[in-house]
Amino acid sequence: MEESLENKIRRIVVRSVAFEGWSSSLIKAACSELGIDHNVSKTLFPRGIIDIALANHRDGDKKMIKILADTDFEGVKIRQKITFAIKSRLQIIENEKELVKKTMSFFSLPQNFLDGHQLIWGTSDIIWNFFEDDSSDYNYYTKRLILSGVYGSVVLFWLGDDSKDNSSTWEFLDRRIQNVMSFESFKSKMKANSHVYRSLKVPRKILSTIKRPSDKRNWDVPGTRRP
Repeated sequence: MEESLENKIRRIVVRSVAFEGWSSSLIKAACSELGIDHNVSKTLFPRGIIDIALANHRDGDKKMIKILADTDFEGVKIRQKITFAIKSRLQIIENEKELVKKTMSFFSLPQNFLDGHQLIWGTSDIIWNFFEDDSSDYNYYTKRLILSGVYGSVVLFWLGDDSKDNSSTWEFLDRRIQNVMSFESFKSKMKANSHVYRSLKVPRKILSTIKRPSDKRNWDVPGTRRP
């Protein structure tokens, strides 16, 4: 299948980001290299360079989902599934640390911060959806919020990891996942304690009004489940 013009532009731009950062000038250079009018890129990427940065991250999500879809998870615990998903997502970019550093700096800018936050949330959402999370209340949000925190902290640790085969990163990931599982265990114990559970009647009533969004965003990623 012939590569789309959108992917060609993105590929050429990304090639230089590690050296020059996410700059609008890279789009012009890419168009020049491809021999096309710069205005064409404005049709494909209306917001310019940030649209290409977003598309590049989501392309990594698509590759992760393909890996997950090709993996047999029969009999595998959810903790191991989530760990494998995050590890797979990082392995996709294992040779792109400078690109990731430039991307994190780009999305740390005030005008780009919200978009960057939504990207991490989106990756977490995709992982939970793939493993058919059926949360319909506030747990839908807490699961994704916690996983976003895990993913973000693991990426930061990975960027400074010089251990062989990223062994220190995977150990750090295991510890963070253990923290998540400990929290889930705490919630279960709290529910089992009838006295504590009754004492939280008002907070529980408020939280019960929080529902999973009905208009799920279309991430255009094969293998994701949409309600």
